[in-house]
Order: sequence, then structure tokens, then C-alpha cells
Amino acid sequence: MWGVWLSVRDSAARASAAKPTASANRPRAVVFGCAGTMLGADEAAFFAASDPLGFILFRRNCDTPDQVATLVRDLRASVGRPDAPVLIDQEGGRVARLRPPHWPAHPPMGVFGALAQRDRAAAREAAWINGRLLAHMLTEVGVTVDCAPVCDVPVDGAHDIIGDRAFGRDPELVADLARATAEGLMAGGVLPVIKHIPGHGRALADSHAELPVVDAPREALEATDFAPFRALADLPLAMVAHVVLKAIDPTAPASTSAIVMREVVRGPAIGFDGLLFADDLSMNALAGDVRTRAKAVVAAGNDIVLHCNGVLDEMRAVAEVVPPMSYAAAQRWARAQAMRGTPKPADIGALKERMDDLLRLIKA
Repeated sequence: MWGVWLSVRDSAARASAAKPTASANRPRAVVFGCAGTMLGADEAAFFAASDPLGFILFRRNCDTPDQVATLVRDLRASVGRPDAPVLIDQEGGRVARLRPPHWPAHPPMGVFGALAQRDRAAAREAAWINGRLLAHMLTEVGVTVDCAPVCDVPVDGAHDIIGDRAFGRDPELVADLARATAEGLMAGGVLPVIKHIPGHGRALADSHAELPVVDAPREALEATDFAPFRALADLPLAMVAHVVLKAIDPTAPASTSAIVMREVVRGPAIGFDGLLFADDLSMNALAGDVRTRAKAVVAAGNDIVLHCNGVLDEMRAVAEVVPPMSYAAAQRWARAQAMRGTPKPADIGALKERMDDLLRLIKA
């Protein structure tokens, strides 16, 4: 049932009609957060002047459905682009910006991995339905990009920042369920962002707090960490991790390493040619001020900078050093937009009931 709604490979052909604009008309290669539940006058003026590609919402921005929908409209109006992407991290479980009582809770991705241990086909179907239901919730308030699914493969002893956010410890299973989730999202009109490429599952630290360093040999990384991303390299968007892979480049995290980008992310180890967002500049894994961080992220080869904390002075500094999107990035973004499905009619209540029935198999 779930697979008939949208084929990523089929939909990719639609991208040929999209043509990037001239450099002067391309948005700035950055996605910004905002401070609160309403767009301030200073923020609106800054966004109008700096013209970021899009915006990202956090819990601080989300109170009620009507309020979020209004904020999203105001953000798009500030840049004069009704199709400007609005992102959110709505994975389910502990990573959810839209929460009860106004929005339904969704299970963490690890639940679908647990179901797969009982019934792989049921898990695929449930993951697709979950993606479709997430998309329904997001499109109701105007959000068009979900920073999900998590495609990391946790290992014993790793920091629990990933934990049950991951589908499991089998790279093939992770790729299988991540694809189902991504296709469910796209069938509902929302673009997925696979993360955290090239892999955060071995990290012994939380990159929000400090810089993780992974000591694993390249062979292990190729076989495990990179494998889900390699299998999903045809998907439209990915987020790059702030994690040092010592076997590839011991001098810098993946997000600021041209070596990792060239040899792994864009190279034969993974071969991803979609649009790349570097993870949030505000995270403590990165060194230096925000200008230094933004320059490093751009120089490494990321397409889009993320700055999420909503601090206006920092956003001004980032905008000073981040250029308009490159021609290649604009092409990738055009392809991504072409892969986003127009939502087909769906019985949301019936889908919820079906997912609940499937998840009951875990305890059967």
C-alpha cells in the first residue's frame, strides 16, 4: 500500500524542467531561525535585506497551529517568496517541535526498527504511514521540509544523543525504513532531510555540546556508518554532521572538511549529489565565531548554511560572509523541489488506525 504513492526514482525525472536563476537572483545560501512565536519588525527587515533561502522552526517558535501558520506566512512574506522552504525537526519521540496538546505525538524511529524484528514488511508499511502522517501535520501549518529521517547507525558505547532516534543497528534495515519514511513524507508534500551524513552513530559526545571524534577505521565506517547514506544517495536533501572522522580527516569535523566532502559525502564512499545543509552553526562542536564557522562550512563544499538560534546579531554576521547559492546548489534545490509530491487524497484517520494496528505487532 505505502509504496504506490511516490517513487523517488520515478519522480527524479521531473527535475529536468527546473532551471536555476541567475546568480543575482538566487537566495543567500543560508537558512535562518527566528527568536519567538511572532516575527519581529527588525527580523522581517533583516530577512528582506539578506534574502535567505529559507527558515527553520524550533520549539520556541511553536505554540498553536494558527500561530505557527501565521509565522510561516510572515517568514515567507519577508523574503517575497511564497515557496521559500520552512524546515523543522519533527522526527517523533524526543525530537519534536510540534507537541501535544495541539499536535499528535509520533513514536521515535527506533519503534519501527523494533517492529522490523517481528515483521519487516509491516515495519516498512508503518514507517511509510508515519512519514505520511508527519507530512499531513506539517503541511497544515505550511512547513515543507522535515529534518528527518535519522540514518545514523548507533554502536555500543556511543553517546545516547542518537539512541532511539535511529531505526536500529543494521545498516540495511536503517536504509530500508528511512526510505519508507522519506517516501511517506514526499507523498504528503514534505521534503525529507536524511541525517547526519556521513554518520553520527559512533560519536562518544553530543555535538550540541562538544566536538565528537570517531576513531573507527575507514573499513568499519564504509561498512556501517556510510552504508545507509550510500543506499539513500538518490534522496534530495541531507544534513552534514559536526563529527571528526580521524580515518578520513583528523583535522576537522565532516561539516568543515573538504576532504570528507570530496572523498566521502560527494565521493565514491557515499556519492550523494543532493542539496547539503551543514548542521547548525550555533552548536558547540564548532570553533571560532559565527563568521569563522560559516566561512569554513561554505569552503568545505556545503550548499547551505544553517544558523538556528534566532540571535539577530549573529545572523547579521553570518549574512555578511555567506554568498548567494551557487549554480550547482540551485540545480540541486530545483531537483529537490521537483521530487516533492503533490499530496494525494488520504484518509488520515484510517492511516492512524492502520499504523496503530501495525505497531501492536511489537507486543503480540
